This record gives sequence, C-alpha cells and structure tokens, in this order.
Amino acid sequence: MSAITPTEVVFTERQFSAQAVVQMIVPSPQGGCWLVTDITPFHPVSHIWPDHPADRGSVTIAGAEYAVVTCSHGAIELATHQLYVGADIPVKRNEAGWVFVVAHYIEQALDITLIGSPVTLGVDQAYQLALSRGHSAGHLSSLALNKVLHHDYWRKDASRKDELGHYDFHSYAQTESRVTEDCSTDTYRLGKTLRKRGLNSADMLAALPQIADLINGHLTRWCQAKYPVVMRRDGVALTDSRYWQCDLAEEGLVEIPCGGTHVQSLAEYASIQVEFVVMNEQEIKMVTRTAVCKP
Repeated sequence: MSAITPTEVVFTERQFSAQAVVQMIVPSPQGGCWLVTDITPFHPVSHIWPDHPADRGSVTIAGAEYAVVTCSHGAIELATHQLYVGADIPVKRNEAGWVFVVAHYIEQALDITLIGSPVTLGVDQAYQLALSRGHSAGHLSSLALNKVLHHDYWRKDASRKDELGHYDFHSYAQTESRVTEDCSTDTYRLGKTLRKRGLNSADMLAALPQIADLINGHLTRWCQAKYPVVMRRDGVALTDSRYWQCDLAEEGLVEIPCGGTHVQSLAEYASIQVEFVVMNEQEIKMVTRTAVCKP
C-alpha cells in the first residue's frame, strides 16, 4: 500500500468539487464503507466539537456515482494502516505516527482494488452554503450579544473579553452550539458561577426581548454594510488551524478560531435575526436565523 497523507481540504476556498485519488477503502461495521482521498471539498463533522454538520454529496469512481451521505474526521495509524473514525479516534492531532483525514461514508461496499484510482468528489452546494450562512450568523450574533450585555448587565469587570473587547458572556456561558441550514442555536447556562463573575442574570432574563431588539439592530447594520469575511488558514491539511475573520470597520477586526464553512461577505444576507427561548431560570437558547440575499 502506498504512503497515506493527511487530507488536503479545499472547502475553505468555497470549492465544491475536486479531483482526487483514493488512499483507503475501509468496510464499515454498519455496512457500506469509508472512503479516504488525498483531497476533498467536503467539510466533515468534528469528533471534538460537532456543532457544524457534515457535508453531503457524491463521488464518481470507475464510471459509477455513489452518494456520500456523511463524512467525519478520521485518524490513521501509519504503522498499521488502521482507520479510526469520529469518537473512536484515540489520539490528538499532530500525534507522531498518525495522520488525520476526512472519511467519506458510502452506503455501498467498494472493492479495495479501487485504491489508487482517480475520483471526482462533488459537494451538495446549496446545503453547504446554507450551513455556511448559519455558522457565520452564529459568530455575528454572539458578538452582538456580548456588545449589548457589556455595559448594563455586569456589576463588575469580567476578566475574559471577546475579540471586540466586550465581556465574553458567550464564551463564559455557552454549553452547546448547533449549526443548521440558515440557523444557529446557542445554549447558555446562567448558573451560580456566572453570577459570581458579575453577571446580573435576573436582570438579563427580565430584559431578553429588549436585548434581542438591540442585537438585531447591530446585525442589521452589519449586514447592510456588506462587510467581507475571510477564512485565514495556517495550512491545507484538515488539522491545520483555521480562523474566521470579519472586519467590522469602526467595531474592529474580528478573528475567531473556527474549522467550519462560512460566507464570504455579509452581502449574502438579506437579514440576520435572533430570538431567545427561556428553558428555565438557569438555561436559555439564542436562535439565530438568516434570510438569503437574492442575486
């Protein structure tokens, strides 16, 4: 078997198809197989922070087309050529003797004689773009939330601040995030620890409708300004660090570590709006929804 290399990912460049070479085909216990290629335009779900769903699409190999129904982070032990997928990955990235790859799941079994064959990978473009809008909108709404809470809902200085210099409620309180098509949902816990850090959580809960209105005002202004978004990356491998960048002009340049897919400009939005859902006195959800700007 030829040498296995880390998967080169091109989804950060909004590339929806790629010519690649098959590096590995591994039968799945659920049936079908995992397909590993040297390059991919597919964004895989992370086994560490699975907030952004996997892309879907197709692969064409030896004249036949197969659906890629999901894809995941994978890790291959070079000494044994053993593939581990998702939660079964036993090592951290950059572990010596291992490479991290994108594992594409196909419901049909493929013959291992196809290893080394050229393939064409194609992503479901509309689905990826909808997830990208949802994910970027989630970053923007969290920044707007921190900005609104900064002056009126903290009784003492918070040591952790976000990229715009505001008290980082989002980072302190977030327990879960989920990206879906044109939507992002963040769950926050308003517990004792947060109150000790200085948040007036009772006042915040009472004022959620007004807070949502203020957030939506900021989001409207940012979208109308059509600020560009850039994905900065340290390299082309799956595990190389990537960063979401947006220059909000007078607000400042924001750079957030993020491995997802994203918009290229806020001009892609007709609107971004948030609403809060109160689960109980210690847990709330912020739901961020987007409307697409038609060409």
